[in-house]
Amino acid sequence: MEQGRSHAAVPAQADARGEHVHEAIHEAYERPARRVPQRYSVRGQVLDALRKALVSGELVPGEVYSGPVLGERFGVSATPVREAMQQLALEGAVEVVPNRGFRIASRTDRDLAELAEVRALLEIPAVLRLAGAAPAGCWAGLRPLAERAAAVAVCGDRAAYAEADRAFHGALLALAGNRQLVLVAEGVQRRVPATDLTRDAAEHLVLLDALASGDVGRAEDVLRRHVHG
Repeated sequence: MEQGRSHAAVPAQADARGEHVHEAIHEAYERPARRVPQRYSVRGQVLDALRKALVSGELVPGEVYSGPVLGERFGVSATPVREAMQQLALEGAVEVVPNRGFRIASRTDRDLAELAEVRALLEIPAVLRLAGAAPAGCWAGLRPLAERAAAVAVCGDRAAYAEADRAFHGALLALAGNRQLVLVAEGVQRRVPATDLTRDAAEHLVLLDALASGDVGRAEDVLRRHVHG
């Protein structure tokens, strides 16, 4: 999904530590947006469908599902289902059960706490660096994504909200200019879906307000509370 970006200029002065961030922000705003492919593989379509089923609770944690049964559900052969499930296994969303299929992973309180800590270590330092280097106009450019997430949250559609939430956080972290950071953070975020959609979405807007006003301390507090649920 393509998102419009502001073309606000990057401040000319920057200390040595902030130069990389300034350059990355400038590049992110100046280069043309990539066009999203319109055709997807069957495996990709199945992977998207499985992810939505996981977030919505249609696939129950602890239950084992076979490739043929899921293939019948989605109207495809078992092969793309198994391929998609292998990807989900790499992401920690499912576990391979030999000769049976795939068990949907259950998250213990300890799992959730550890994942929240990892997410905080990834996101908070990156956003705080951006808070001191990014032009004020870039935060306004993220507001439509935050508002989109808030609108979806009201509907209670967990799968749609998960997509909107990842879009917001992905765009926010992309300003740091580190593609690997975006990919790793997204992988962690997929494993910890939001519990309170309305509160989660509202925190996006509060975070942007804090960043736009230059209140770094408040931005850190909001983001820390946000990633820890």
